[in-house]
Amino acid sequence: MTVTLLQRLGKALRVRREAAGFSQESFADAIDMHRTYYSAIERGEKNLQLDTLQRICVGLKCRIWEVLRAAEN
Repeated sequence: MTVTLLQRLGKALRVRREAAGFSQESFADAIDMHRTYYSAIERGEKNLQLDTLQRICVGLKCRIWEVLRAAEN
């Protein structure tokens, strides 16, 4: 099974969220996003817009390129 870029991006976001000590629910609340939507992002089921990715990265206190680089590898 081939892992898609969206799935790798979701995994990179999950790793950073967990390292920051957030549950999915608490993080989604912190960035004013519905938990089920955020959960779908982490599973690679949503095609993110850049402004949504930026919103998540601001909440995680990281830069967009850091998450994209992690998703490339």
